[in-house]
Amino acid sequence: MSFLSETLARVKPSPTMAITGLVGELKAQGRDIIGLSAGEPDFDTPENIRAAGIRAIEDGKTRYTAIDGIPELKQAICAKFKRDNGLEYNPKQVTVGTGGKQVLYNALMATLNHDDEVVIPAPYWVSYPDMVLLAGGVPVFIEAGLDNNFKITPEQLDAAITRNTKWVLFNSPSNPTGAGYSRDELKALTDVLLKHPHVWVLSDDMYEHLAYDGFEFCTPAQVEPKLYDRTLTVNGVSKAYAMTGWRIGYAAGPEPLIAAIRKVQSQSTSNPCSISQWAAVEALNGPQDFLAPHNEIFKRRRDLVLDRLNAIDGITCPTPEGAFYVYPSIAGLIGKTTAKGVEISNDEVFVTELLNDTGVAAVFGAAFGLSPNFRISYATSDAALEEACDRIAKFCSELT
Repeated sequence: MSFLSETLARVKPSPTMAITGLVGELKAQGRDIIGLSAGEPDFDTPENIRAAGIRAIEDGKTRYTAIDGIPELKQAICAKFKRDNGLEYNPKQVTVGTGGKQVLYNALMATLNHDDEVVIPAPYWVSYPDMVLLAGGVPVFIEAGLDNNFKITPEQLDAAITRNTKWVLFNSPSNPTGAGYSRDELKALTDVLLKHPHVWVLSDDMYEHLAYDGFEFCTPAQVEPKLYDRTLTVNGVSKAYAMTGWRIGYAAGPEPLIAAIRKVQSQSTSNPCSISQWAAVEALNGPQDFLAPHNEIFKRRRDLVLDRLNAIDGITCPTPEGAFYVYPSIAGLIGKTTAKGVEISNDEVFVTELLNDTGVAAVFGAAFGLSPNFRISYATSDAALEEACDRIAKFCSELT
C-alpha cells in the first residue's frame, strides 16, 4: 500500500512551473537560455505600491489579519468592482487569498462533492483540471480550436452541461491563448447558462486590464445580471500591477459561498501576507495611469512575435485580444525531423528539442489541453523576443 494519498495520484505537477524551474537550473549551469515560459510581467512593481509595502513594515503592520483580508482591502476591492465592472458588492461578499490560484482552489474545495463536474474550455490554464481533481470533482473539457480563435460556442457549452455540472470555469482574456470574448460572444454563453439554474460560474478575470486593439473586457455577472447570485468573480493584482511575488488574489460572490471559502482558508493558510495586503490597497486605490503605457509595450511585443512566428513555414498564430501570450499551432511541422534526427511527433517533443538545440524555453500545448501548439509569453524584452524568434525560425528551417 502506498503511503501517499490516492487523491495525489490523480494530479500532476504544474508543467509551467516545472519548465520555469528547469530554465533556472540551466541558466545556473551557464547555458544561454531565453525563458518564454513564465507568465509574469518583466516590469517592476510600481513605486507607489512598493512604498505602501515598506510603510506597512515600518508601521508595524506585520501581524495576523482577518482570515480573508483586511477591511481596507475589501473596501478597495468593492470599489474596484463598481468602478471597473459596474458590480455592487459589500465586504462580506469578498474574499482575499494568497494569489488567485488559492481563491480558485478554495472555491472548488468548498463546493465540489464526489463526481461533481466542472466544465472547462480547452486550451485552459494548466492548474484548472488538477484543482478540480484534488477537490474530488470531474473536469469536463470543451475544445476551443484554432478555427474559432480558441473560443467555445454556445452550442458546445450547452452540450457539455449535465445534471452533474456544478461550475463552468471561464477565463477571458485567456491563459494560454490570449483570446478574449466580446460582450456579444459572452452574452450568447450566459444565455445558455440561464437555461441551467443549477450551474454556477467561476470567472477568472486575472488578465482583465491586459487588452489590445480596442477590445473591451467584460465579465459574466456584468453582462448578465441574472447570474449575479451564482457567480464567483475572481481577480488579483499579480498581472496588471506586476505583483506576481506579492501573492494577492481576491474574489466576490454570494455571502454563503464566501463564508464557505473563508472556512477552508481558516484551516489551511489563514490570512494572506499582511504587507502584501496593504500594497494591494494602494494598487487598487492608487493611480492607474501606468496601465495604458504598459499595455502599449505588451501590444508592440505581441505584434513583433506574431509577425515573426507567422513568417515561419509550418506555424500559424492567430492574434490574441489580451493577456501576454501567443499560442501558435505547429500542425505544419508534425512529422518532420530535426537536424539531430529526432522526429517532431508532438508539441512536447517540439519544445523539448527547441530548448535543447536553441536554448528557447516555451510550454508545450498538451499541458493546456490542446495540441499541436506551444505557448510563448511575450512579457520580456524586445531584444530577448527578437533573439528567441531568430532561434525558433532557424530551428524550424532546419527541419526536414
